[in-house]
Amino acid sequence: MTLRYKNIDLLLEMHRLKKDAIKQRLAEFKALPPEHYFYELVYCFMTPQSSAVNSLKAQQTLASRDFERREIDPEPLLHGKDYYIRFHKTKARLLVEMKRTYSEILRHVTDTSTALEKRAWLAENVKGLGYKESTHFLRNIGRNDGLAILDRHILKNLRRHGVVRSIPRSLTKKMYLRTEMKFQEFAKAVGVPLDELDLVFWSNEAGEILK
Repeated sequence: MTLRYKNIDLLLEMHRLKKDAIKQRLAEFKALPPEHYFYELVYCFMTPQSSAVNSLKAQQTLASRDFERREIDPEPLLHGKDYYIRFHKTKARLLVEMKRTYSEILRHVTDTSTALEKRAWLAENVKGLGYKESTHFLRNIGRNDGLAILDRHILKNLRRHGVVRSIPRSLTKKMYLRTEMKFQEFAKAVGVPLDELDLVFWSNEAGEILK
């Protein structure tokens, strides 16, 4: 392990305490049947600039109204009385557009391409998805194969442990891939799979192991 990393003993202890729950959560992602993928993708459209808890509530509301099969306007459902999704008007339009092309999306994420190829296709072909959201979706359906979800919580923890020096205000594709490589090298150095570190970091920020 290189000397540039920090607070590793604390990290390894947190991983030890949460490892069983984390492995169970990752197994749940992998076991998710394809007929549930649509609403996992809906969830990942909700998360930018909105909390995971609110995004989950919006996802559940859309599922309860059978948004996948019914011709309904999602916009009024994105800001319920007990949750709010930022930029809900834009996200509602993106959801409607995604639903029109979902059969093609499903075909690509379930084919024999690599996780890298799946992510690149999603980021380039599904409006509203960048590298972070595409990776998040692939992780939540158990198909990300060690690719990193570089949101602000993960970047904050990577800085805490000396993996990156600062948190960029935005991530270009080039910077995303470079930072992801640093995260992968860090995971290898500390001997913990990247997907498990991701959930350690998330649970440190959220207080529970979310998705």
